[in-house]
Amino acid sequence: MNVPALVNPELQVAAVPVAAQGGLAREWRLASRTVRASAICLIILYFFAAASPFFASYDPIYQNRRMPDCPPMRLHLNAPSDWSRGLLWTYPLTMADPEERSFVADTSRKIYIHFLSGGHLFTTDSETEPFYLLGSDALGRDLYSRIVYGARVSMCVGLVGVLITFSLGIIVGSLSGYVGGLTDNLIMRWSEIEMSLPSFYFLLALAAVIPPGISAAERFLLIVAIMSFIGWAGLARVIRGMAASVRSHPYVEAARTLGASRWRIITKHVIPSVIGYAIVAATLSIPGFILGESALSLLGLGIQEPTPSWGNLLSQAMDPQNLARYPWILIPGIFIFLTVMSFNFLGDYLRDRFDPSSVR
Repeated sequence: MNVPALVNPELQVAAVPVAAQGGLAREWRLASRTVRASAICLIILYFFAAASPFFASYDPIYQNRRMPDCPPMRLHLNAPSDWSRGLLWTYPLTMADPEERSFVADTSRKIYIHFLSGGHLFTTDSETEPFYLLGSDALGRDLYSRIVYGARVSMCVGLVGVLITFSLGIIVGSLSGYVGGLTDNLIMRWSEIEMSLPSFYFLLALAAVIPPGISAAERFLLIVAIMSFIGWAGLARVIRGMAASVRSHPYVEAARTLGASRWRIITKHVIPSVIGYAIVAATLSIPGFILGESALSLLGLGIQEPTPSWGNLLSQAMDPQNLARYPWILIPGIFIFLTVMSFNFLGDYLRDRFDPSSVR
């Protein structure tokens, strides 16, 4: 006996493009302008981190001792008849007073800005006559190039830290909540001990014992490991409560009755049931890793010079006199602010989307 089709094949085929319009496109339409702007901001910053040699104009450790604490240089649009030499140009700056570190523009010459030249987004003909888009630091290093290279550390520390913390927290919390008994008690008591420690001061104590003389990559991994060691306990405790409630669900009991092992039940049933919360919590936790690394680098316990990070770029701003005379040294703080707020807005949106009680 042939069973008639309940769905018209033509309608079924036509429904495929409609279903394909879901996912990211649908979420993008539902998101507010603030969330869209946050997503675009994060994408741009991660492009900076991934392609730093292209976006940076100069070597981030190159010191131009003739131009320390140089202010941002003004751009001028070239005449259309002279666009072959460059679309934009600026006047070269020369130091007028070494003590005050004041600069004057040499209006007799022009420095032309070249786009997509020499493997960079924009640059000049020579490093000896640079264009400082955001000014320079006390050693004459291009602040914009150091911010772009600093994104490698400050943007990646959050992702790597969250990956370690949440992998550990989800596995340990799910195991503790599902198994229960002595295992649950031991894990939860240990997590409570870690949660009772003052996080920032404990982080300072651990960072202070990092051996000197190690490479920037090794220091980066040690800092991420230290921050992950501190942050997993809170998540594991929350996941444990969610896993304990999932343990009594019918589909978990059915899997147990059919002879599934504990590890299979945890990986196939318990962890997928808590992954939605974990994604939201991870997004909201990334700013904490970024701020933690920035604070350590600012205090000299994180990424060390000459390797740039947004935290150690702010070290010059700790002197109020420098801040009053060279306000552009606060620009790295703007990038930290934008990154933290973007992750917070994106995390709030994901929390609303994963919340079953939210109605859209």
